Amino acid sequence: MKKRIMYTGLTCFLAGLTIFIGCKKDNNSSADGTTKVEIRMTDAPGNFDKINLSVKEIVLFSEGKPYKFASTASIFNILDFRIGSSNPDILVASGEMPSGEITEVRLVLNDSGNTIVVGGVSQALTTPSGQSSGWKVKLKANPSLVPGVTYSLLLDFDAAKSIVSTGNGKYLLKPVVRGITAATSGLISGTVLPLLSHPEVLVIAGTDTVGTIADPLTGKFTVGGLGAGSYSVKFVPVVGYRDSTITNVNVALGQNTSLGTITLKQ
Repeated sequence: MKKRIMYTGLTCFLAGLTIFIGCKKDNNSSADGTTKVEIRMTDAPGNFDKINLSVKEIVLFSEGKPYKFASTASIFNILDFRIGSSNPDILVASGEMPSGEITEVRLVLNDSGNTIVVGGVSQALTTPSGQSSGWKVKLKANPSLVPGVTYSLLLDFDAAKSIVSTGNGKYLLKPVVRGITAATSGLISGTVLPLLSHPEVLVIAGTDTVGTIADPLTGKFTVGGLGAGSYSVKFVPVVGYRDSTITNVNVALGQNTSLGTITLKQ
């Protein structure tokens, strides 16, 4: 009897900007129209010893609705994270939201925990009143999120412009932040027939494999979270049908590579 291929884990590898941490069945995750977003922060330098930020949440707006991503980072010195350094950015929050256009981004800080160190002296950073809704992030363009694709939203904190001296040795925090969004994964999709073949769909790069099960009612499949590169796609059906492999399937970040309809033979 022919055995189905089982897979429970895989070796981590770096492909483009995406890291495969584990292997799990995709179950056509893009069908529900959601997109995973990772929100990171980096710094444009300022002449200070430290700027410690306490981020409460990041709010993304789409179709007029706010989607809140609670911060997973404790208080951190933003000056430790600079593009081009060994620590280019810090992961602040992540999660999923409905796919579509992001029209606005806001950075919300906690009322306390924000401090600045100048000349070795630490003091609290106060923020002007009325900022409970957060600080608007300047977007170069409104990104459109594709279902099933992972995106990285990089918030570039301008330290020099964000710190305002009051003239009495005190400082105000008025964040000036610009947002840069980039797709960090791609998709492979298609339809495999006949429905009675019930195939597993395995996407292979070298010794690493990630996959899904074709929908039993439609034969459709989607495998997301793929880095840019070339893959082989193997179809492993139930007994009575033959395996089939498509090679040299190219994936680009933010794009869906459709294989069309694949018909397996008996």
